[in-house]
Amino acid sequence: MRRTTLLTSGLCALILVAGAAGVAQAVQWQHPATASWTPPQIAQVPAPDAATDGQEAPFTVGTVETIAQQVLGALGGQRSQTLRYPGVDYVKVHFDPSGAAPTDKVTVQDPTGQESQTYTAEEIRRASDWAMSISGDTAIVTSDGGFKVDKVARGMTPDERAAADKKEAERESTQREESICGRVDSGENAACYRSSDPVAYAHAKPVARLLINGVELCSAWRVGPNNRMFTNHHCIANSGDASDTEVWFNYECARCDGGPTLRPTKVWGDRVLATNTTLDYTLFTVQNFNAITKFGYLVLDVRQPARGEELYIPQHPRGDPTVIAAEDPQERSGNCEVANPSYDGYANNTDISYYCDTDGGSSGSPVISRRTNEVIALHHFGGCPNSGVRVDLIYRQVKGLL
Repeated sequence: MRRTTLLTSGLCALILVAGAAGVAQAVQWQHPATASWTPPQIAQVPAPDAATDGQEAPFTVGTVETIAQQVLGALGGQRSQTLRYPGVDYVKVHFDPSGAAPTDKVTVQDPTGQESQTYTAEEIRRASDWAMSISGDTAIVTSDGGFKVDKVARGMTPDERAAADKKEAERESTQREESICGRVDSGENAACYRSSDPVAYAHAKPVARLLINGVELCSAWRVGPNNRMFTNHHCIANSGDASDTEVWFNYECARCDGGPTLRPTKVWGDRVLATNTTLDYTLFTVQNFNAITKFGYLVLDVRQPARGEELYIPQHPRGDPTVIAAEDPQERSGNCEVANPSYDGYANNTDISYYCDTDGGSSGSPVISRRTNEVIALHHFGGCPNSGVRVDLIYRQVKGLL
């Protein structure tokens, strides 16, 4: 997606605190009656020029480093290894388990031991030799067998991120891709809404941060009471992508002004059930589904929204803890609104447009109606204006799978 500029009200420190109790289900799921609904004809339009549009790829937030291999736990080898990258927000370890027996075990944890995963060699092989990421800048690896740590995916250091932000700002300035379009940035940490707008806050809980292939980011969200998640096709295109993706729930600032983050609940993606390039959606499942049910789910509002209808977007811009973009002082209402309910995406009239602020990593976020507190679009494009695919069109293709 084209990058837009979004400034949150405070940056969260990389200090994790215990997660808050899960919110109640936001709304009861029901399939809308659509027997008499006729979908519009979708006429294909030329794909935007990637050289000037800049969308169609997950947002890169980290790097993969090859490191000197050390055999852990084998005879004569050391038993543990500490991997530290000051200032990054995650460390993800890759193994060469070729010297380990199927039942040999390896543990990856943070320095406190609160975030810890243990794998057998067989389990690591099934996960493409990657462990689940550790939040923060330090991972400690301990093994009783012949594992080798050969690669590490990690987040950006503060200096790397500043350099990337500067380069992005220069590119946007040259290509005139600023999405604020004279409007002020509207995103705030989700915690700012906990008391002032508990309904919007509750509807941000089912929104997850995706960590794709260890270094790329998008957003996603749980739809309905079953094991179902939505994101964009340009984020996850197939089951192989899904199984290499971490899905983080509860990754939000503990306070409105920033401070520590809540400890996220992380699960692996699993299977892609449906995907479409024109409507840029993917419906997928996750592993360990019971671990995320406490965060609730969202409901689809299967209709074309009206011009001027107020909306808000819970999201993970640049992979940051949950942000809710809801306000736009340039609108008469002071809130984000539907600018055009019949906007061209990858085909005629597939999208709605709005000036609610988003950023790289916001791809796949739900666009939620203020009137119904249900999802009216799947965000996928930035620019001026931003836009999301209409869920009434998506629903027609996936209603039997929800």
